[in-house]
Amino acid sequence: QVRLVESGGGSVQAGGSLRLSCAASGWSVSGFCMGWFRQAPGKERAWVATINIDYRTTYADSVKGRFTISKDNAKNTLYLQMNSLKYEDTAMYYCAAEKWRCPEKEAFDYWGQGTQVTVSS
Repeated sequence: QVRLVESGGGSVQAGGSLRLSCAASGWSVSGFCMGWFRQAPGKERAWVATINIDYRTTYADSVKGRFTISKDNAKNTLYLQMNSLKYEDTAMYYCAAEKWRCPEKEAFDYWGQGTQVTVSS
């Protein structure tokens, strides 16, 4: 029923920019707390950013000031604008969603399949 599909990943050089998208279906993004996570090989999945139903945003310290999470209710899509990319940003990026309220421990109910971001030095 609920489905999240990420897109927009790719390969960029350090200092470059990329915008990830997460298209939702089966529920409106206006009724989701949504977040972005990332996972590098051999590393545990890490939280990147969250936007709640009131458009309040939070960011991991590692991306604050460089990444911007946003959503477009009309397009039912979540975005992650990634600027000033660093090598350490290289990871598989996942979109996640929870109905209405943000989960306490990033235990989101719904997850996308991921999109790969590779940053070269």
